[in-house]
Amino acid sequence: MRPLDRLTSIKTKLGIVIVGAVVGTTLAIVLGVTAGLGWKGSALISAAVGLLFIQVLARGMTSPLREMASASREMATGDYGRRVTATSRDEVGELARAFNHMAAQLEEADRVRRDLVANVSHELRTPISALQAVLENLVDGVAPPDERTLRTMLIQVERLGRLVNQLLDLSKLESGVVPLQHRTFELGSLLRQAAHEARVNAEQTGARDIRIDVELEPADLRADGDPEGLHQVLSNLLDNAVRHSPEGGRVRLSARAARDRIELEVADEGPGISPGEEARVFERFYRSDAARSTSEGGTGLGLAIARWIVDLHGGEIRAERREPHGCRMVVELPGVAA
Repeated sequence: MRPLDRLTSIKTKLGIVIVGAVVGTTLAIVLGVTAGLGWKGSALISAAVGLLFIQVLARGMTSPLREMASASREMATGDYGRRVTATSRDEVGELARAFNHMAAQLEEADRVRRDLVANVSHELRTPISALQAVLENLVDGVAPPDERTLRTMLIQVERLGRLVNQLLDLSKLESGVVPLQHRTFELGSLLRQAAHEARVNAEQTGARDIRIDVELEPADLRADGDPEGLHQVLSNLLDNAVRHSPEGGRVRLSARAARDRIELEVADEGPGISPGEEARVFERFYRSDAARSTSEGGTGLGLAIARWIVDLHGGEIRAERREPHGCRMVVELPGVAA
């Protein structure tokens, strides 16, 4: 029972408790003396009445604090699911709501941590197991060290290297130890360089028929940001687009000025993103059957890194379905200051 929850100030509540206790004890003394109990008996009765009055009213004021103390002890053991009652409108109620918000964030952070450990373990175990099996066959003489076997081992080592590098990149971005080097630069050279690297990577992976077109409007479009960071964003987006494009498909990399923004777009002709997954594809290690498959070599971190870099630029990134099929990854950046 919290009869004072509707009041918005703890000072007012304390005043009511004090005044109520004084009035109650005074009445108890008067009634006791009137009933012939004497001053000593009346004093004892008034003290009991005052304590009971304070217990009833003050208990509701302090119960959120007791709940927070109990919840804190449970959180110290790793249980972040506990919440406290936050019906009061005063400062203690605000503290309780802030505590619940903090507990929810800690619970989400703990879930992300556990998912990250599980996903990293899975991603590392797959190539390591493949390498171990191949090396055991080579050492035991079961299989000869031919070019195909060595190339398979190289692919697995490269996959491990990509995963480790992307984990390091994401960790640095999240901790803020990699400051952006802002400057004004031409977007055309950046787009052409990213497209060239994507074509080379596509040829090395056997996707020789993927065409990557670059479109720029206007031709001398300039941007304000970190060229290296934006290059990494485009590389990750192009890598995804090429990996999910069919043989003979076309990937379009474009940039255009839109009012006070600059819009970058990578569009492919792959299977696209399932409805409702447009936001989740930027989560670490998130995959869907249609858009992100481990068998196709992705680490599941590229889009998470891209989102972090775009956020640091004060921009936005989103995934959209492309009709009749395919995916559009759109990056919006602040325009160059006049």
